[in-house]
Amino acid sequence: MGTYKIPRNTKGEGRILYIFSTKALIYTIVAALIGGLFYLIFDAIGLTSVGLIIVVLFGVIGFSIGTFKVPKIGSSKFFRDISGENIDDIIKRYIKFKSKKNKIYTLYTKEEE
Repeated sequence: MGTYKIPRNTKGEGRILYIFSTKALIYTIVAALIGGLFYLIFDAIGLTSVGLIIVVLFGVIGFSIGTFKVPKIGSSKFFRDISGENIDDIIKRYIKFKSKKNKIYTLYTKEEE
């Protein structure tokens, strides 16, 4: 008798706590740690609740950067070009572009009638 593989849905097995993919969990933790610095500052002032709100807000921002993709918006050429790409990939490309001090030159010529 031979062995056979039974196909199954393995898409959600890389998720932690069902909503967090590994990448989203890392982005959430890093952003919450950055928010934790603000928490320490506001805790020293005596505004602990404001500090906690900032930590949660930074965590949500980190989660959204790690999870969501740029939506397709038909009215804007910019969003049509990058629609469907992950937000973190776009941010990484922007940082890499700015760190190399690259410039994009375009040649504009007036069309004569």
